[in-house]
Amino acid sequence: MAARRLSSLLSLSSPSAIALASSGRFSRWGRRVSSFSTSAAIDEPINPSIQIDHTQLLINGQFIDAASGKTFPTLDPRTGDVIARVAEGDAEDINRAVAAARKAFDEGPWPKMTAYERSRIMFRFADLLEKHTEEVATLETWDNGKPFEQAAKIEIPMVVRMFRYYAGWADKIHGLTVPADGQHHVQTLHEPYGVAGLIIPWNFPLLLYSWKVGPALACGNTVVLKTAEQTPLSALYVSKLFHESGLPPGVLNVVSGFGPTAGASLSSHMDVNKLSFTGSTATGKVVLGLAANSNLKPVTLELGGKSPFIVCEDGDIDKAVELAHSALFFNQGQCCCAGSRTLVHESVYDEFVEKAKARALKRVVGDPFKTGIEQGPQIDNEQFQKILKYIRSGIESGATLETGGEQLGSKGYYIQPTVFSNVQDDMLIAREEIFGPVQSISKFKDLNEAVQKANASSYGLAAGVFTQNLETANTLTRALRVGTVWINCYDIFDAAVPFGGFKMSGQGREKGIYGLSSYLQIKAVVTPLKNSAWL
Repeated sequence: MAARRLSSLLSLSSPSAIALASSGRFSRWGRRVSSFSTSAAIDEPINPSIQIDHTQLLINGQFIDAASGKTFPTLDPRTGDVIARVAEGDAEDINRAVAAARKAFDEGPWPKMTAYERSRIMFRFADLLEKHTEEVATLETWDNGKPFEQAAKIEIPMVVRMFRYYAGWADKIHGLTVPADGQHHVQTLHEPYGVAGLIIPWNFPLLLYSWKVGPALACGNTVVLKTAEQTPLSALYVSKLFHESGLPPGVLNVVSGFGPTAGASLSSHMDVNKLSFTGSTATGKVVLGLAANSNLKPVTLELGGKSPFIVCEDGDIDKAVELAHSALFFNQGQCCCAGSRTLVHESVYDEFVEKAKARALKRVVGDPFKTGIEQGPQIDNEQFQKILKYIRSGIESGATLETGGEQLGSKGYYIQPTVFSNVQDDMLIAREEIFGPVQSISKFKDLNEAVQKANASSYGLAAGVFTQNLETANTLTRALRVGTVWINCYDIFDAAVPFGGFKMSGQGREKGIYGLSSYLQIKAVVTPLKNSAWL
């Protein structure tokens, strides 16, 4: 299957793509946007035609209230209004969920059924999820603010593909027969850990759900999933679909709640055998410490980034501008691997800056349920204010604000696509993760300086390289201290391609065959041989 491209959303800016997006079942979301400009009015938001049915915790196959009876609001980023109130899980609810997952692993059918039967359940779920694409994408957009076209046409199909990918792996996981020096038969067994605690972020709720739940279940583990408090709705909905597909009770438990309560309890729980967390580096350190200070459970971490996008002098500048634009502004800039440090060769720097500014001015910002929209609101007021603070910092530190820099409209968390030039390495906007629609452009004079600038970061998640020279591409591929290097492309997230970071961007890998190893333990079994015909 061809690689799914998040960056393929670039094509939505073309007239033919907009016409396509306006056809079929997705056309009911409203009128076509006719002006590609950040000055487009933020009209009265479209009211999604979906009923919110699942706001409780999902424990042992049942939707139940939090033990405390508490709820919290989940907000519409377009307006700040309450979408629904969701059960607020805390330590007691984590205990209940872990107990259900433990019983399902120790006594239930999931780890004892054949791997083929597990795969059939996962395949049925993928088929059912695909049938409910529009409803799931609606929840994702409403709760998160990302464009509906992005959720429905790119992300949900990727989630479906990820579950089919790992469903296919379920009955192909096996150990080895190992030759030994002597009269012994040696084999290895690849066994599930038991109860896996999974903590997902708010920027790609269902995509990260699939990256973690898929391999964990394929390997035979049971799961306690903590959703981000900003975006709990879609995970609850699709987990209901999973149970309709035949998943036994207790295998997948979902607890909505906050990091210091539910998240900390899951990370430090003595009966959780494996932990996987995606989020900020600061929170990742806390999670790692809680895991270490409890039962030394192994932890997979996918954390922050400040990824360089290197534009060499030999490339097509128009194509480089478009790709760099997508690398940074995709998903409102709320992407851990966003190409947030645009490094451009000095010989083409001025031309690149002017064209990057022009492209940002054409970016369509508005209600994410409308067709043709490229950028919706930021997730919430906290992130909104954080981004504006970084923009002020860039101005105060002497960077040139080429365009943007302000709130768009008077309602919701919309920010103008923002471009800075003349950005110096010591500025906060060049060093810290902004997680918003802010492009920082700086220059380099040769490859040695490009490598030095790119690697001068505590992060090492990803990098982009734009060049037509194979030797240059090979040089940079090996020199960059990052987990993923995209050459003349960006945001390629095929199910089989591993993803993870160097340095403070995390540890371990997700997706692909490498993602399975995070949820398996290796056991060596040694048996004496007598009168063996061969060794």
